[in-house]
Amino acid sequence: MAVADGLSLLFREAPMRSLLLATAFCLPALLAHAQDAAPAEAPSIWERANLLGDMGGLRSRLSDHGVTLTLLEQSEFMGNVSGGYKQGSVYDGQTTLTVQVDMEKAFGLKGGTFNISALDIHGHGLSNAYLGNLQTVSGASDSTATRLWELWYQQSFADGAFDVKLGQQAVDQDFINSSNSAMFYNTMMGWPMLPSADLYAGGPASPLSALGVRVHVQATDEIGFLAGVFDDNPPGGPFNNDSQLRGLTRSGLNFGLRTGALFIAEVQYLLNQKAPGADKLPDGLPTALKFGFYADTGDFYDQRYDTNGVSLASARSNGTPRKLSGNSAVYALLDQGLWRAAPDSPRLLSVFARVLTAPSDRNLIDTSVDGGVTLAAPLPGRDDDMAGLGFGYAHVSSRAAGYDQDVRLGNSLTPVRSSEWFLEATYQAAITPWLQLQPDVQYVIRPGGGVLNPLQPTQKIKDELVFGLRANITF
Repeated sequence: MAVADGLSLLFREAPMRSLLLATAFCLPALLAHAQDAAPAEAPSIWERANLLGDMGGLRSRLSDHGVTLTLLEQSEFMGNVSGGYKQGSVYDGQTTLTVQVDMEKAFGLKGGTFNISALDIHGHGLSNAYLGNLQTVSGASDSTATRLWELWYQQSFADGAFDVKLGQQAVDQDFINSSNSAMFYNTMMGWPMLPSADLYAGGPASPLSALGVRVHVQATDEIGFLAGVFDDNPPGGPFNNDSQLRGLTRSGLNFGLRTGALFIAEVQYLLNQKAPGADKLPDGLPTALKFGFYADTGDFYDQRYDTNGVSLASARSNGTPRKLSGNSAVYALLDQGLWRAAPDSPRLLSVFARVLTAPSDRNLIDTSVDGGVTLAAPLPGRDDDMAGLGFGYAHVSSRAAGYDQDVRLGNSLTPVRSSEWFLEATYQAAITPWLQLQPDVQYVIRPGGGVLNPLQPTQKIKDELVFGLRANITF
């Protein structure tokens, strides 16, 4: 893969966004000479939180009325230099526009928050185009679309000890999330592999959402409870056709309640957490321990047998998988600070781990695990940088592997899927408060769990080495 070819692809497929990205990289240097002329009270372009600053006072005026406007562009260039179907490179990205309203400031309603957000997903994902792996290498890439994402109202009571969120929501914003895994590229470091493979369209998680209600109870300073119920099928179609581009799902206007229900609950133990907006660090090392489960009332299908109990691989099979009612999973996760350079130092070494398990008969993945280590402020003078090493593991269920064994009886070339691993190393560098650059490298072991390469049907897809460069720009 030549660098020139990659750059050509980047500009050919997304010229406007590429221009925006290049401008974002160059603008600080181009405008640096104008800093002395700026008013003393106005932050320089190097110091402001947003590229566009106060937008001529618009942000301040909106804030006075309780309105916060956020526009974030995540653009990346990725390529695999070995393995996969073949070698290649892509540009992909995601633009997120969010408007939040503090209802007390705006209307005098204490404890209320209104949120509306939209996504523009652009470019092409590397995993779909070149890799064929289960644990897709980027959470920024998905089916190209511009859609409404979340639309909800949240009301808190008793000084925040209890709150209710109602509306169109992405479940991964509240449940099964790890603060330390969020910096990584791989999709499964956000919403885990197991629900991504086992629920309808991966469940109501980014970049999809669904109608539902979520409640949060903070029982003590350390112990909290989350519970919610949501529509389980954002696109509203059959399990084997979960296209994110069907009908109103393309625009995010599919407010469905006609399929099954997804119930999810989580208990949290949070210790020494830094309060949002606080300058002072907690006295001890942070700990977040979470346990939970979900249950889906929808219909799911046997991975091996038809309605007569005959293997789907058999010539005697009627070809209709046996229908199974409902699905479920349990999970646990840990975020743990291990070491801080000094009580007031931002340099913090942390580990995280997350494990999920589900029944084998109706699920492609019955166990997924991810984890890793992160280091905040890894270098002197780089307090806002972050470095990380992570991994992910997805185990193909015994029932799905049994189907492969049945197919293999009639075709000795058919592999039996087992598991897939990925390793990831990344460094997030804060160039300015509004611009982060993040190089990344991933290595995928046994892509797809060990499946054949469709371009070379006598060989399995070889292990994959992937490089990427991401830019996060806050406008």
